[in-house]
Amino acid sequence: MSGGNADAATSAPAAPATRRRRRTLAVDLSILGVVGVLLFGAMAAGGVVLYRQLYSPTAFVLRYLELLSDGHAADALALPGVGIDSADLEAAGLPADASDALLREAALASLNDVEAVSEVPDGDVTRVTVSYTAGGYPASTTFSVRRSGTVGVAPTWRFDTSPLAVVDLTVLGSMGFSVNGFTVDKRQVFPDADPAAPIPLLVFSPGLYSVTVDTPVATAPGVAVLADAPLTGVPVDVQAEPTEEFVSTVQQRVEEFLTQCATQQVLQPTGCPFGFVVNNRIEGLPAWSIAEQPTVTIVPDGADWAIPPTPAVAHIDVDIRSLSDGSLRHRSEDVPFLLDGTITTLPDGSLSIRLGGSEG
Repeated sequence: MSGGNADAATSAPAAPATRRRRRTLAVDLSILGVVGVLLFGAMAAGGVVLYRQLYSPTAFVLRYLELLSDGHAADALALPGVGIDSADLEAAGLPADASDALLREAALASLNDVEAVSEVPDGDVTRVTVSYTAGGYPASTTFSVRRSGTVGVAPTWRFDTSPLAVVDLTVLGSMGFSVNGFTVDKRQVFPDADPAAPIPLLVFSPGLYSVTVDTPVATAPGVAVLADAPLTGVPVDVQAEPTEEFVSTVQQRVEEFLTQCATQQVLQPTGCPFGFVVNNRIEGLPAWSIAEQPTVTIVPDGADWAIPPTPAVAHIDVDIRSLSDGSLRHRSEDVPFLLDGTITTLPDGSLSIRLGGSEG
């Protein structure tokens, strides 16, 4: 009897202990569930952030702009959808022969304050708008991006419309110019270029492009243009002005020309802008000199230059015998005249000066 009572007393506490273990397990499982939910949420949030930063259409566009800002032109050009061919240019109504001379680091200007503005799906295309500052000017551009495939589970993208643009550049008065400090010669880009015609140049957009002229002959301050729209044409016109060195050189050539004219001992020097007319007979040979050289100015004339009509004075000494009474009279007179001319740029870059004029 006593043995049976001892067994019963020993087994009685087992039920409460079991219940406590079950409650502890339930609490543990609940905590693990909450932790799992939190981990899943964190992973999902991290995945969204990772997608936005690395694999979204916006991330693709920001990568392109980062390459431009850092001057990595070749890497930017290698991104899917950036490169373009003549057929694409023609389809966009742009010159098919546009040169890629400016698609290089040396012709890039930096972009600052780049920020994503919006990402709007439009069927198979996503419109990504970004804002930035170019040369101190705030602007924005919208790009069209299309999905091109996947790498593992991550999507890849390409530009649906190339972000390149075309600058139609007309530079009058000079065959050479600089874009953002990168020197270009029209004849290197287009060997048969018409000096007065625009030359089409591919550029990255967005981008600020400053065109200047600084040669011994011509100069022009910077003319800046912002290419902020993909696959569009941007006209730029630059009129160069003659340098002081150029004017001084032409002044010297003009004076040499007129001095040479004055060596001709005839009343009408050949190829010269001055002469003298008499109705009688001259005795001996006339003597010319230049009493007042013209002060040369040079003005733009299309792609070339011109010397507008400029006053000058020659002087003649000549003996004249009258046909009516045979008397001899000495004439010493100033002969006013106007000098003008054209200055043409030859294919080799040298200048051809043609001088003319008329008696004043």
